[in-house]
Amino acid sequence: MSIWTRILDAIRALRDGESLAAVFDRLRSEPERRVGFAIAVIALGAKMAKADGQVTRDEVSAFREVFHIAQEDEAAAARVFNLARKDVAGFEDYARRVRAMYHTDQAPLCDLMDGLFHIAMADGEYHPGENAFLERVAEIFEIDERSFRMMRARYVPDAARDPYDVLGVAPHAPLKEIKTAYRALVRETHPDRMIARGVPEEAIQLASDKLVEINAAWEEISRLQAV
Repeated sequence: MSIWTRILDAIRALRDGESLAAVFDRLRSEPERRVGFAIAVIALGAKMAKADGQVTRDEVSAFREVFHIAQEDEAAAARVFNLARKDVAGFEDYARRVRAMYHTDQAPLCDLMDGLFHIAMADGEYHPGENAFLERVAEIFEIDERSFRMMRARYVPDAARDPYDVLGVAPHAPLKEIKTAYRALVRETHPDRMIARGVPEEAIQLASDKLVEINAAWEEISRLQAV
């Protein structure tokens, strides 16, 4: 049974009246936690896509960039997206259930936020409504402000973008300390580490995108400190 069929079964259960609590309780253990991760990205992403007042083709297509969808799974994936868009449950309920599913493990919650940022930027704009949505999700996930800035800096090309924010270090930190932080981020972003903490293999493209930004930030800092 593909992950999309399992996701579809879970979302159908929600649509049929089963509570979020009951569904996510079944998704606490491996490998079902990967289904929970995917449902969270899909459901929260579908709701966030409406935060700027409209759902664009770019935002819908962004799901395909977050998740690799095999040809034989396309029909099931399409049904998942449609069900998620029609779901009436509030995004805060989803966020709280996902937070409970991972207990004190913040790494997969940060992975999930990466997926949401990717979807938010799919149309090339970062709308204030999307920022408010993501800030609220991060608050429910108990992701601190510094970590939120790190994620936003990787995805949102605005005036506040800063390579030090991308690596989560202070501009005045010694280069040795910055290099240690950089290497730790690279280790945590390795696909094997992400899969081990519950990110579906179908969503591992997130690791490649994240590594590009992390490496670019380190290269820029190295150049700045060499001057």
